[in-house]
Amino acid sequence: MESPPEVVNFGKSIIVPSVQQLAKQPLDKLPPRYVHDFVSSGLRTSDDSSLLSVPVIDLQSLVSGDRMDYELERLHCACKDWGFFQVINHGVSIELLEEFKREIVDFFKLPSEEKKKLWQQPDNHEGFGQLFVVSEEQKLDWSDMFYITTLPSSLRRTQLFELLPPNLRETLEAYSVEVRKLAMTILGQMAKALKMDSEEMRELFSDGVQSMRMNYYPPCPEPDMAIGFSPHSDADALTILYQLNDINGLQIQKEGKWVPVKPVQNGFIVNIGDIMEIVSNGVYRSIEHRATVNSTKERLSIATFYSSNLDSELGPAHSLVGPNNPAVFRRMPTEEYFKEFFARKLNEVGPASTLLNPQNPPQFQRVGMEEYVKDFFSRKLDGKSFLEQMKGAENGADNTSI
Repeated sequence: MESPPEVVNFGKSIIVPSVQQLAKQPLDKLPPRYVHDFVSSGLRTSDDSSLLSVPVIDLQSLVSGDRMDYELERLHCACKDWGFFQVINHGVSIELLEEFKREIVDFFKLPSEEKKKLWQQPDNHEGFGQLFVVSEEQKLDWSDMFYITTLPSSLRRTQLFELLPPNLRETLEAYSVEVRKLAMTILGQMAKALKMDSEEMRELFSDGVQSMRMNYYPPCPEPDMAIGFSPHSDADALTILYQLNDINGLQIQKEGKWVPVKPVQNGFIVNIGDIMEIVSNGVYRSIEHRATVNSTKERLSIATFYSSNLDSELGPAHSLVGPNNPAVFRRMPTEEYFKEFFARKLNEVGPASTLLNPQNPPQFQRVGMEEYVKDFFSRKLDGKSFLEQMKGAENGADNTSI
């Protein structure tokens, strides 16, 4: 009998106060740990949204009708040039979206004593809190989040699921199934656009790891000095975001500017993650993005992260590489990718030693797990992609420790 898959663990985290509770106090100024210098000193925000607007893809036209080829080319260009797009006519029930919205709003309104039962534990990243705080000096984001693994069910933390309000748990189950269907449809269309073997894409993601992060961004006394979610790129394949209210905050990096994203009604915002950049052999881009905050209004959203199967091999799609199109990234088992990048028990992350030899030198440096976690989760990425941070051999990094 096969043993169940190992639950991926990000490691220990320092518990921090709830920002939602903090924001209820009469604050004139931000507490020092929430003041970010890069907010005011970094790239400027685009002031012409008419010229820079995230593409909107009509999924119904993409999968059927006489506009399929046209919409497929638009999807391909969006993934190459933007790394972001919005999806309308996606097939997910509006009634389900509205019900999920109500449940999440009520969830964040739970009394603090109820939330304590769902708070992150020191050795576990799932639950209420902020994602991986590793030091008392670390700058914090002006937000609370609830993070949970949803699929496959064998990876779930059953105790956490059982503590959820029954109506939320039921709606979460239905939503996770529908968003998985949407993710697989989008991935199938990406395979077409890339001229990638569709079966290869299906095998890579058919039983993919799915997790969700519910985000709450309270009103902020000094929004120009705070950040809701610091600049980062996502480590998954696809992120599907549903915004729960009409307060804008998501911004993406484009042409040297931060471009605000205005969600279309009842649509989803989709972005390419690092895994998809690897699978596409660098054709599709995992783009840095951030969340800003508002002085008077709260903002709520839910992000669904979809990654490859744990038992698959991660690397550029075989059907996309050849003598005239060499692989940009190395190959690695997905489970090893997760373990080496995220597992608490490892001391280092970097290319798997078993994949390296003189003819196959590393592209990424090895770093201590604590250093990696601080770089990736400390909200101090200052806009740099994780993939760029980890590149090593061809950029003069010292690989003598490998």
